[in-house]
Amino acid sequence: MAGGKERLLRRRIRSIQSTKKITKAMELIAASQIVKAQGRIAASRPYRAGMARVVLETAIGDPTAAGRLLGEPDEVTRELLVVIVADRGLCGGYNTSVLRAAERLLAEGRATGVEQRLVAVGKKAQSYFNFRRQAVERSFMGFSERPTFADARTVAAAAVTPFVAGEVDRVRLVSTRFVSAGSQVVEVRQLLPLVDPRAGHDGDQGEGAAGAPEEARAGFTEFEPDAATLLETLAPVAAETEIFGALLEASASEVTARQRAMAAATDNAEELIKKYSRIMNRARQDTITTEIMEIVGGAEALRAASAGENAGLAIALEA
Repeated sequence: MAGGKERLLRRRIRSIQSTKKITKAMELIAASQIVKAQGRIAASRPYRAGMARVVLETAIGDPTAAGRLLGEPDEVTRELLVVIVADRGLCGGYNTSVLRAAERLLAEGRATGVEQRLVAVGKKAQSYFNFRRQAVERSFMGFSERPTFADARTVAAAAVTPFVAGEVDRVRLVSTRFVSAGSQVVEVRQLLPLVDPRAGHDGDQGEGAAGAPEEARAGFTEFEPDAATLLETLAPVAAETEIFGALLEASASEVTARQRAMAAATDNAEELIKKYSRIMNRARQDTITTEIMEIVGGAEALRAASAGENAGLAIALEA
């Protein structure tokens, strides 16, 4: 029985060691991707800041021309949500935290009577909402780890077209903002109408336009074509820029969460190997002790039997 337990523990230890090799490899791969993802975010910031400045210049030049393309909507009865998560799991609570935030928004919409439409980015979002019988208007997958601007343009088309056509009053984005390697936060931000950079609602937009108001007011800006036509062209491009930035930050957040999750899994595997090794050594010691006791008991029995035979022989000789 003890030998069978030892074989079972040995097999389990080998299985955990194999899992540990996989999690360690995934941890190293994710760690190597974090630096690249951070570099892509840093490279995209000048373009995002420039786009925010152009929108600001246009809004200042002709505030009435912005119309429903800029600022907060007067009334929201129809809304589109764009939810960005990963295509794969094994990244801790990264996917769950974003999907729960989206669920809260959907619950608020049902409570207030807002008609909501859903665009899912990432395989995990599609499977999550399908399991809960939540209708998904469009679903995109296959680029969560390395998104391109072409991917952002495809997602933006699904979000901008209903807004421009007047089918929705607002488009909101649910994603993870990458603050640093040790901090990623889930955020809900308005994508359309464009957030007025002067309001400072969005971190990157505020950062990009931080020095723009004074610089914009220092001179005179002439628009060709007029500001209204320019804003109609800028709105889709600005939405593409924001979605691309959100995809890049979501990608960095995903690989960072995966690196942490795989590091924790590797540590847990090491602890399990130590635990089962101690149990196996104890079982082996119990087996050896039992065998020694059996040998000693057998030897004592043989010695006692031999002594009994010799005593009988001596009695027979005396008689």
